[in-house]
Amino acid sequence: MLFCVLLFLGIISLWWHWTARDRMKVTNLTGKYIFITGCDTGFGNMAAKIFDKKGFRVFAACLTETGAKELKAVTSKQLQTVLLDVRDSDSIKKVAAWVKAEVQSEGLWGLINNAGIMGLSAPTDWLDIEHFREPIEVNLIGLINVTLNMLPLIKKAKGRIVNVSSVGGCLAFSGGGYFPSKFGVEGFNDSLRRDMKAFGVKVCCIQPGLFKTALSNPAKILKEKEVIWNKLPPDIKKQYGEEYFRKDAAKKQKLSKICLNKDISPVVQCMEHALTSLHPRAHYIVGQDAKLFWNPLSRMPTVIQDLLLMWNRVELAVSHAK
Repeated sequence: MLFCVLLFLGIISLWWHWTARDRMKVTNLTGKYIFITGCDTGFGNMAAKIFDKKGFRVFAACLTETGAKELKAVTSKQLQTVLLDVRDSDSIKKVAAWVKAEVQSEGLWGLINNAGIMGLSAPTDWLDIEHFREPIEVNLIGLINVTLNMLPLIKKAKGRIVNVSSVGGCLAFSGGGYFPSKFGVEGFNDSLRRDMKAFGVKVCCIQPGLFKTALSNPAKILKEKEVIWNKLPPDIKKQYGEEYFRKDAAKKQKLSKICLNKDISPVVQCMEHALTSLHPRAHYIVGQDAKLFWNPLSRMPTVIQDLLLMWNRVELAVSHAK
């Protein structure tokens, strides 16, 4: 009985210590410089607005002039926008040089690698190499390239790097380039985190579930998939069955309604914790679907993963031919 009481008290003590540690903040962050990619819409757009209000000096990188103008119109004069396509190495180098001139000896406190695209999500045998190339170029190569160019400024400030990955970086539940790109982000993030410890730089990874953003727009994803379906060779269509596309779309729509997180602010709250906490977490799992389903499933044996993921798939016409 005494052992049980001591065990219980020990668990409570550890929990209390962890939560108290989790709430400890870095002081004197007002006026620190942070750089955020992908600020046209979604997580990056909200993060730029919130960090601007909190007193950070934000460099908000947007892909389009429209996105930059709209963001600038609703933020303070302290926030600066810059056009950046993370696929363009020359553009990244120029922006990094501009940031270096702005921050001077202070360095860059925070880098949030948020820019990303979904790419086409479809069975692998529907796709060609270009369908894989684009999301890998943006989500992985672009992220690495931005990080490498900003790293000297981060090291100077002993700051923070926050990489936005996905639960899709732990569990691939569809075909296409998105999931390989996010698995790559996870690997890069882990190696970078260990390499930067000696320099006092902390590296964090955010793994959102399915959130309502332009990236995960179900209508857009379905339309892109339909274009590919209509171009498929007759033999591939025959293998899948003429009713496959319609039935698969209905199942994906149903799953999206169950999993979709409409409030994107929890992702930005994780970004804030990663930038301001004295002891930021290595990984932030965000979204009810991620916490209750995708993340636990990613840790289960493959036989269970396959059983649950295949259960939601449409049976192919070729299966009936066996």
